Amino acid sequence: MTLRNRILVLLAAVAALAVVAVASVLHASARAEHRNETQPGGPRITAGQVSLTTPARMVFRNMAWGPHRDELTTVPAANPSGPRTASGLKCLRFYASSGTGVCLQAVHGTVTDTYRALILDAHLKEKAHYDVPGIPSRARVSPTGHFAAWTAFVGGDSYAGTNFSTRAAIVDTRTGRLIPTLESFRILKDGHVYHAADVNFWGVTFAADDRTFYATLATKGRTYLVRGDLSARTVTTLHTNVECPSLSPDGTRIAFKKRVKGLPKDAPWHLYVLDLRTMRETPLAEPRSVDDQVVWRDDGTIVYALPGDYGADLYEVPADGTGSARRISTAAVSPAFVR
Repeated sequence: MTLRNRILVLLAAVAALAVVAVASVLHASARAEHRNETQPGGPRITAGQVSLTTPARMVFRNMAWGPHRDELTTVPAANPSGPRTASGLKCLRFYASSGTGVCLQAVHGTVTDTYRALILDAHLKEKAHYDVPGIPSRARVSPTGHFAAWTAFVGGDSYAGTNFSTRAAIVDTRTGRLIPTLESFRILKDGHVYHAADVNFWGVTFAADDRTFYATLATKGRTYLVRGDLSARTVTTLHTNVECPSLSPDGTRIAFKKRVKGLPKDAPWHLYVLDLRTMRETPLAEPRSVDDQVVWRDDGTIVYALPGDYGADLYEVPADGTGSARRISTAAVSPAFVR
C-alpha cells in the first residue's frame, strides 16, 4: 500500500470514529431529554404530600422517567406497584424511621458536583445538613430516629473490585453531633486492638438501643461484620465475608451480601441471612448477584434493588431461604417502610 493510500485509510477511519462519537453524544442527549417525559406503561405519579409517619406506607426514590424522576415518592406498603405520590424532594439515597429521614443529594456545580446529607423531619423538611466527601452509597436511620448514617465512595465507585475507599459517618439527629468517619473508632479483632492503614467501613445498620450498630469492615482483602458501640467508640469483628449488613426488626438476624467463589468479578455476591446467636448462615432464594444494602419489610421478608430498564426495580424474597424472589415495584430504589 502506498503512503497516499495509507493516509486515505487513516483519514477514513478518523472520520468514521468522529461520526460514531457524534452519534453517541446525540443519542445520550436525546435519552437525557426523554427522562423528563412520562413513558407509556409507566407508573401513575401525581404530586402530593409525603409523610414519614403515615403507617403502612413505603417511601422510596422514584426512578420512572418523567417530571418526578428521582423524587421521594410513596405508595401503600400492601400495594408497592400502585399509583405513586411524589414529594418534590430529590435524593440519590434515602432511608427513614420513626419520623426521621436521611436524604443524600447531589449539589450540581458549574464544574463538578458535590454531595450532602439532609436530615429530614416527618414532613420532609430539612432539620440539618452535612457535607458528604464523595459519591453517596448507603443510608440508614436508627429505629428510634435518633441516629442517621451514610456511606460515600471517596476513591473508586464500586464495591465489586478492590480499588476503592469509603467513608462512613454517623450523626446524632437530636444534638447534631457528627462522627465523620468510623475510622476514628478503636477496632477489636480476634480479641486484640487492630491497626491498619487500609481500613474501610461501609453499610451501617442500627439496633434499637441507640448504642449498638453493625457495619462492614474491610482490611487486607477481607471483609468482616463488626458490632459497634457508640458509647465506647469501639467496633468488634464478629464474622467474615459480610458486606452491607441489615439488622432485622427483631434484632436477631443480619441480612447481607456475600462474595461467592466462581461468580463474575463484577457481580460476585449472593444474599444470605446470619443468625447472630448461632452465627449460622442461610442462603436466600435469589439466584442473581445483588449489590444493595437490603431492607427488611418485616421480620420474614427482605426487599432490595436490582438493575432495571429505568435504573432499578425492587424485589422481595423470604428471609428464611424458602420461596422465590419476585418483583414488587419497577423504577424504584432506596425503600423505607413506615411501620
